[in-house]
Amino acid sequence: MSGEMSGAQSPQIHIAPWISVSNAAEAVAFYTAAFRAVELYRLEHEVGEIAVAQLAMGEADFWVQQDPESSPASGVAGSVRMIVSVSDPDSMFASALAAGASEIAPVSEGYGWRIGRLVDPFGHHWEIGRRLSE
Repeated sequence: MSGEMSGAQSPQIHIAPWISVSNAAEAVAFYTAAFRAVELYRLEHEVGEIAVAQLAMGEADFWVQQDPESSPASGVAGSVRMIVSVSDPDSMFASALAAGASEIAPVSEGYGWRIGRLVDPFGHHWEIGRRLSE
């Protein structure tokens, strides 16, 4: 069998990353400024204190959860690396740096990509790029 479901239509599957941060309100503010993300959903513990939020960049969505134990010092943060494919990686990379990210590798070309890598204020690594063949 080739992995296809016999006689049945394959279900639609969507995977969305879920990242933990020490301060979800600050993270949502950063991701909206750095990556032009749009907030789709928010669940608050108290007014202004985000427990979890769903964000989207175009059709790609991800979740941010407040977890006080998640910080670069705890060794918990940074366990997820996000790869964002955009038509203009230089612009998004610059926006992320202006919003408070730190550069790990500048945007450059190699291995068929124009891509750069940065770390956000919460310890998560982001690669921002596009395939050169596109």
